[in-house]
Parts: sequence; C-alpha cells; structure tokens
Amino acid sequence: MRAVQIGVLGIGLALAGFGVYMAQNYVQQTRQALAVAQARGANTVAPTATVEVMVAARPLRYGEPIRPVDVRSVAWPADAVPPGVFQTMEDVVPDPDRPRVALRAMEPMEPLMAVKVSEPGQPAGITAMLTPGMRAFTIRVDQNSGISGTLRPSDTVDIYWTGRGGQDGEVTRLLSSGVKIIALDENGDQDRTFNGIPRSVTIEAAPEMIATLAQGQSTGRLSLSLVGLDDTTAVSQIQVDSRSLLGMETRAAPVAERCTVRTRRGSEVVMIEIPCTN
Repeated sequence: MRAVQIGVLGIGLALAGFGVYMAQNYVQQTRQALAVAQARGANTVAPTATVEVMVAARPLRYGEPIRPVDVRSVAWPADAVPPGVFQTMEDVVPDPDRPRVALRAMEPMEPLMAVKVSEPGQPAGITAMLTPGMRAFTIRVDQNSGISGTLRPSDTVDIYWTGRGGQDGEVTRLLSSGVKIIALDENGDQDRTFNGIPRSVTIEAAPEMIATLAQGQSTGRLSLSLVGLDDTTAVSQIQVDSRSLLGMETRAAPVAERCTVRTRRGSEVVMIEIPCTN
C-alpha cells in the first residue's frame, strides 16, 4: 500500500514538472513572437513628420472671396507638400478688408495654392491669371477662325496668319504653337465650358509674340487650331501658299537675254553689249 502511494506521488510530481516546463516554453515562444512583431512594426509603420497646410473648409467657386471661415489647417505629410501652399491663416488672409479671390474652383480639404488664388485685394480678372513676364492679347474670332465646339480657359491653341504674301497671292503661316487661352469673351473661369463660338479669345504670350500677333491681326486674318490636352509635339515653322496648296512648282524668274558683239582694240578682243533685235 505504501509503495502504491509513493508511486502515485511520483507520477503527480512528474506531471506537474512537465506542465511547468510546457508553460515556460509557451511563454518564451509568445515573448519571442511579440518581439518580432514589434520589430517589424517599427520598420514598416514609422511615424511620419507632418506640417500644417491650409485647405478649403467648404466648396469655393471662381470669383469668391476667401474669408477665415472658408479655410482650415490640417496636418499634411512633410515629404508630400505641394509647391506654393499656404501654411498659416495670416498667409491666406493677411488683411480681412482685402481678401484673396478664388481663381479656380476648389473642393473641401483641397490645399490652397498661390496659383489658385489672387493677390490680396485683387479681383478675379485676367491680370490675376497672367504668368509673370507674360502679356495678354485678345484675338477677334468668328465662324471662320477655326474655333468652335467646347472650349474653356487653360486650353492651348496654335495661331496661324493668312494674308498677302507677294506674287503668289495669299499665304498661311504658323505664328505660334501651344499658346494658352486665359479667357473667353473676357471670362477667365476655368470651370466654365463655353459652347459655340466666342466673340473673342484672350491668350497669354511673351511681349515679342504679342507684337507679332498685333501686326498679323492688322495685316491679315488670325486663325486658331485647338491642341490636344496631352499633346507636347514640337511644331516647326509651317507656311503654305496657293502654289504649294495646289502642288504647283515655283517657276524660276526668266533670265534676261543679253546680246554682245566682239571688237578688237589693238591686240585685245573685248565683248560689247548691244540692244537685242529680232
């Protein structure tokens, strides 16, 4: 009887020791797995540095004044800040009596950028949309100017001139390629689609090109050709006259007939030109 009790006690102690061993092994494996997961998390989910960026607090439309209640500050990833954003309320509204004006439509949470708003106190006119160093020029258009359909400011066009080109009659020449439209009938709202034919198109160009266009508009007709949205093809100089249009070769100018006679002057023979007769 005593031997049976001792045997049962030994078996119990053995089972208890095995249980303690298994528990310690499980705890150790759990700690190792937790340490690996934390290390992986530290490598893949590192905290991102942020900066304050001013965004629209409500939908803003072209021409609307921007007040302090129309914007708010949000945390923006520092490595993804768009160029030209405003980072403080003082930058957006330096003077409440002279607010900026939206030059483009903006949706809530869209960053406010310098290209989307006017200068403080400046209206949403054509001058507010000009790139520094560029000038605006208005071209009169009609159904014969090559522009129709759906247009909007920010579209680009090629400009052609047609006028008298000497003895070959009218000539059509490419004056400028990829010119940006900034207004249609003096309206610069880029979110407004113009259906039909506008009375005038205002473009943006360098002062030298403005002089060329002014001369072209006064001496002939200017035509516009719409350029595709993603078209970056470089266009070389193009000129077409009536002969090239019809595939006719340009005739060389006739050579004037010359008549001469030989005469001797001492020991020298010279050629003297005389009028030609039939």
